Amino acid sequence: MITETAPAKINLALHVRARRSDGYHELETLFAFVADGDTVTLAPGPLSLSITGPFSAGLSGGGDNLVFRAARAFAAAFDLPEEGAFTLDKHLPVASGIGGGSADAAAALRALARANAIAIDDPKLFDIAAALGSDVPACLLGRTALGQGRGERLVPLDGPTGMPVLLVNPGVAVSTAAVFKAWDGIDLGAMPEGDVLDVALAARNDLEPPARRLAPEIDGVLALLAEGTPLLARMSGSGATCFALYATTAERSAAAERIRAAQPGYWCLETTLA
Repeated sequence: MITETAPAKINLALHVRARRSDGYHELETLFAFVADGDTVTLAPGPLSLSITGPFSAGLSGGGDNLVFRAARAFAAAFDLPEEGAFTLDKHLPVASGIGGGSADAAAALRALARANAIAIDDPKLFDIAAALGSDVPACLLGRTALGQGRGERLVPLDGPTGMPVLLVNPGVAVSTAAVFKAWDGIDLGAMPEGDVLDVALAARNDLEPPARRLAPEIDGVLALLAEGTPLLARMSGSGATCFALYATTAERSAAAERIRAAQPGYWCLETTLA
């Protein structure tokens, strides 16, 4: 049996530069990952997928699930049988801007690579990942990186590993397609260069304004995060999950305690940057 963690992805910054003719958008984004997330387990057997965990309700274990699609694409790319009994333990909220499904697909690809003695950096794996979704290559890489193009062109970077992070989701699913459609189309400029944290502080998330219009609950999350002492508080991806970075674990824990008391229905994850 092989077990892979599917850690949550956060966008420390996300600049939308242009709409593309292929229906995607030209992006510049700072990907980072935290220490916690979902778990994907692979055991011998016919191709199947079982889903457990607090966010398993409503998820399909059928052929449209990204784990299932990753397994089929892996078999086709490496000329192998479609097999493997997968279990997805789902702890990340769905449609929440932290790459849950993409991280799960990437974890499945890593598990299959390990099971078949294929190098994790095999270019075929990244080709499969790019075909599955824009965030899947970054989740397969699994480290801080600058993403360009759709997000699939990656430049690995040295990030602030171990920094305390608080993720907060108000329990609202947000459509990525709807948020991108609501983007105003204005290019506000390129991402600056420099140290990852300095760049993140100077940059922005261009999807935050349209997401906040579509899901006003995001306003409340960001307001609660701003009450503490974060180094940075921002929405991740297309929302609705927001994150805050802290100098100390005590500051992070105090913020989490305060938010849980004010909004007991919110999902909060106290973790660190990986």
